[in-house]
Amino acid sequence: MYGFVRLTRDVEERLTILFRQSKVIGGLYRSLGQEGESVAAAYALEATDAVLPLIRNLGALITMGVRPRDIFAQYMAKGPSPSRGRDLNIHFTHLPHPGAKEPVLVGPISMLGTSIPVAAGIALAAKMRGERRVSLVFIGDGAMSTGTFHEGMNFAAVQKLPMVVIAEDNKYAYSTPTSKQFAVPSIDQRAASYGVPHEMVDGNDMPAVYAAVKDAVDRARAGRGPALIGVDTMRMSGHAQHDDMRYVPKALLDEWAKKDPVTRFRARLVEQGIATGAALDGIDRRMKRYAADEADLAEQMPMPDPAEVAAGVYHGDHSAPRVEIVRQWRS
Repeated sequence: MYGFVRLTRDVEERLTILFRQSKVIGGLYRSLGQEGESVAAAYALEATDAVLPLIRNLGALITMGVRPRDIFAQYMAKGPSPSRGRDLNIHFTHLPHPGAKEPVLVGPISMLGTSIPVAAGIALAAKMRGERRVSLVFIGDGAMSTGTFHEGMNFAAVQKLPMVVIAEDNKYAYSTPTSKQFAVPSIDQRAASYGVPHEMVDGNDMPAVYAAVKDAVDRARAGRGPALIGVDTMRMSGHAQHDDMRYVPKALLDEWAKKDPVTRFRARLVEQGIATGAALDGIDRRMKRYAADEADLAEQMPMPDPAEVAAGVYHGDHSAPRVEIVRQWRS
């Protein structure tokens, strides 16, 4: 789990360099400071479960096996990228072939909140087919104020679907603070009106997030219905690279800088004797090199062929698997 969160940060740092070189097409949406909850939540899943991330849940995709090369190619709109250069960042879907030990991945839906009924639909299909698949979906405090969020949650609760929602309180929906988003004491309490079990955890404490999500996933897989895990975290960079986040008080950033999930997890592993500093240094070097090599491979890819711009848009291979899943190094 440490390797995945380290790799997530390294990939985003490499993406920042590419963005400043004008090689990233469109915006760059970093998860700086909240990578831990994405990685820990996805780590609680099985290989064939479904994940529906938001733009800041790159860590969940990497943990499920998405190769960084595909992420770099997607951000640079390269021809062989998952969306063939038609869309950007992590806006792509991966629907594996029947029987493949791979996850179902559904990219962020720009009409925020709509991922919830889609996740419910995936969970309903799994239930009707008698499959073990659990649907894990991320949602932010702003998207929880949309109508589709409430419709999807209610449907999943009534149908007792195998769905787990990660509700992120990262303090700002772009520049709107959470105090303007909900009036309940904590974000997880919104689930109470649907009769859905919920709890709030420290989102920068990776073992705590993993334990809470694992319990919820096991519960869902056993047929006991959906759950919602609220994660208390902080977005430590702007909404995107163009946002200088001057609306965030410096004292708040200073407070959360001391809770950095990567630093905390590394310190805990050493303090509890689970790993030595030297061993973790080795992981740090390996992940940084891996991210750099993958970025270089993506940079060498060609841009899309204009002659194929309409291919697969209305028919054809639009539902084909999109990314290479690499899980052999997870253990």
